[in-house]
Amino acid sequence: MASEEELKAEIERLRAENEGLKRPRGQLSLKVSEKGGLSVYGLGRFPVTLYKEQWEKLLGMADEIRKFIRENDQLLKKKE
Repeated sequence: MASEEELKAEIERLRAENEGLKRPRGQLSLKVSEKGGLSVYGLGRFPVTLYKEQWEKLLGMADEIRKFIRENDQLLKKKE
């Protein structure tokens, strides 16, 4: 059985998590996942989670991604 201290700590953790879930739509936030990945919240219904090396690889392609988006703008859909 959990001690009173442990229960209080768990309640505080859940309160903080609940507050995070109440943030306005479209507002981005970052969190380290249970498995050590970096999760970005606020892009869609579910977080985007990648490991550090994956984020570094993706961020290294930022200019290429922007160029690709410009070149394919007429084919890409926008979320309304």
